[in-house]
Amino acid sequence: MTQVQADTRTAAHLRPAFHIRPPRGYINDPNGPLEVGSDVHLYFQSRPVLDMHVPVEWGHVTSTDYVRWTLHRPAMAPLPGGPDTDGCWSGNTVLDGGRIRAFYSGYLDDSPYQSVLTAVSDDGGASFGPARQVIPDPTDDAIMFRDPFVWQENGSWWMAVGAGYAGRGGSITLYRSPDLESWSYVGPLAELPRTTVNGEDTGAAWECPQLLTIDDRRIAVIASWSPEGGSAQVLSFDVDVPLVPQRVDHGTNFYAASAQRESRFGPLLYGWLTEGRDRAGWDDWAGVISLPRVVWLGDDSSLRSAPVPTIDTLRTGPGVPADGCTTGAQCEIAVPDGSGQVVIHFGEQERVVISLDADTLTIDRTEASLSPHAHRDRMQVADAFDPSSGRPAARIFLDGSVLEVFTSAGRVLSTRVYPTAPPTWRVEAPPTAHLWPLDH
Repeated sequence: MTQVQADTRTAAHLRPAFHIRPPRGYINDPNGPLEVGSDVHLYFQSRPVLDMHVPVEWGHVTSTDYVRWTLHRPAMAPLPGGPDTDGCWSGNTVLDGGRIRAFYSGYLDDSPYQSVLTAVSDDGGASFGPARQVIPDPTDDAIMFRDPFVWQENGSWWMAVGAGYAGRGGSITLYRSPDLESWSYVGPLAELPRTTVNGEDTGAAWECPQLLTIDDRRIAVIASWSPEGGSAQVLSFDVDVPLVPQRVDHGTNFYAASAQRESRFGPLLYGWLTEGRDRAGWDDWAGVISLPRVVWLGDDSSLRSAPVPTIDTLRTGPGVPADGCTTGAQCEIAVPDGSGQVVIHFGEQERVVISLDADTLTIDRTEASLSPHAHRDRMQVADAFDPSSGRPAARIFLDGSVLEVFTSAGRVLSTRVYPTAPPTWRVEAPPTAHLWPLDH
């Protein structure tokens, strides 16, 4: 049996259960999270198969608690001969007089830019009607222009569009409207020539711009991008002071963040958890959406995160001491204190190591998989722990091939692991750590 065949045979335990993912096909950017009454809607780019030539549509899920999601039929699909013939790409949604209105990028293979489109749902968000273009395509030195984000503030509607301009670098282009129908150009909301800040490439252009208001400050979240390297990192910064972009997630597999400005828990952020394996290792699915994250600002103005509080409802029974415990593919491990190691032993030769040391948390997945397609590396973040926060030093969420680790200081690291050995798996942990199996 070849290794690829072995990966397919054991793939069932790698499939996330409580993270958002269609049963098959390709999923990437989350789009348009919106709370309407007791329901939350979330859309996402998806393809029903792994063929990247198939045009992207908007998948759709709903939830009442932000942790248990119901998958629906796609809410939006490309219209042959229309302005989104080759794909309904990223954007967001807003409430417009009780209707859900989407703003998104319409992709055409023969166009250098993605047109900014709008479409309205008259059936509560289940489907969207015909699209129309609301602002003209750029005519200047733009190298990229896409991904509208619309919000209401100070009596006006505002639209941020991700862009990049030759010689100017990444940019958020701003528009204004009194009624969501007619839009006027305002200018750049934020702009930065391509550079390196704290070791991070700020990009030649910015995808998926999102705007949050936190502590009366306007915080932008962008995905840095370049023509030669493609996607890089998700960065955040205050748009009203000199820009100092800072990384939002310190793992290896978080991109294309989508913001929910208002929710019952305050501002939230979602992301696309990319695959951490070569395409040859995929079976019939790829990609997943992160857990929804409550966000706030740290003392250094960086964006900090914690999972939505309702994640606790997935726990089955009281926690048990984690050290020496066995687990299935879905569990949470909490470490109250900032020292020691959690090792999840998938098999005799496969393990992932989460280390807490002084002010630093490290995830080492160099021995997490025997598959030749799995990526192997270490990731680390400093300023990880805040004993005064009341939060555990680390909360580790394992869901098949997804690993998300949240620290007490609000740092988060998202990555993917692909053990070939199916559960049960064995946990080695500090004596104070506890483990909960998670329901789905």
